[in-house]
Amino acid sequence: MNKRLLQVILIAMVVVIISSCSDRLDMEDASFALLVGFDLDKENEFIVYSTSPVFSKDVEKKTRELRVKPQTNRQSREKQDSYTQGVFQGRSIQVILISKRILQQENWFQLTDVWFRDPRNALTPRIIAFDGPLSEIIYLNSKDQPMLPLLLREMIDTKDARSETVNTTLQGLHEQIREKGCTPFISEVQVKDKQIAMTGIALLDHKGNFADSLSIEESILLRILQNSTKKTVSLTIPIPGEMKIGPFHTDKLSLNADKIKVKIKTSYLGGNFQFDMHITMRVGLTELMFPYDVRSHGKELENKITDQMQKQFESLIKKIQADKIDPIGLGFHARAHEYNHFKNVEDHWGETLAKADIHVSVKTILGAMGTVK
Repeated sequence: MNKRLLQVILIAMVVVIISSCSDRLDMEDASFALLVGFDLDKENEFIVYSTSPVFSKDVEKKTRELRVKPQTNRQSREKQDSYTQGVFQGRSIQVILISKRILQQENWFQLTDVWFRDPRNALTPRIIAFDGPLSEIIYLNSKDQPMLPLLLREMIDTKDARSETVNTTLQGLHEQIREKGCTPFISEVQVKDKQIAMTGIALLDHKGNFADSLSIEESILLRILQNSTKKTVSLTIPIPGEMKIGPFHTDKLSLNADKIKVKIKTSYLGGNFQFDMHITMRVGLTELMFPYDVRSHGKELENKITDQMQKQFESLIKKIQADKIDPIGLGFHARAHEYNHFKNVEDHWGETLAKADIHVSVKTILGAMGTVK
């Protein structure tokens, strides 16, 4: 290696080392916010909350909550810095908590602009809707639970795996809002009896504004319609003809459903889109709250389960059409099979789907009745 080439390599190494350390920030000089929350107060003023861990043996409380009233999301960082010993770090955020009051405002998603413009920010925080003032959950500080950001993150991950909610990240929500073939959906939590509860899914319209909420049971049905269930799903359904006795719901049975298949046929007839959805699933009984001879009358019970499942799917579809949204993603099928007709209505697809003919047929196969006779 000649002398000149060696000098060039040494100079390049020095430049790389110096440039890589130019934005160095020691841990003791940083404030690692794990959660950021957006809300409006009674005067309709913008509020930003944050929750950060406290790394000190001398402090009993292991998190610190801050509340500021900025004009923009970016400005909130400087305001929060004035209350901390470190510099606010956006790349550490795990959860973005948004109140329903924010979700009901036009163009609220513009608040996230700073995360997309600054490449140092992560785009993987989980987006969660909260039903109520954020102060109810931010300052809850239950001693028998992990710190709030970690608790919410784990709740999302485990409930998403069971198809009881969805794991929508900031990047995912951005893609959903831009996509014209479906409308966005995020997870939703509440505080019940001073405890945090995952309640299901919050449905948004094509602009990202709050449209409706789904319970845990409805969320599972939506995941089935989306054909996005990851594992066996659990459902409890009523059986007509059985009676409720005393305080117990003895007209119910519980089941596990797996091997779920959803087939959708798309057409355009008489000026409207038409979707024929055929759902098949294998079910196994996990609980039977009334006496029934499953071995002798299994086919009858299978038909009753099929009827109830079909009614629940139809009820959910009516709810979605009434809200003029499409969290199922039927717009993807319309675009794939009826492209020219879809292009004419893609800018108001929710209103178009509300007028569409959607037919659901369900087939359940009773594959297991449990280990007891």
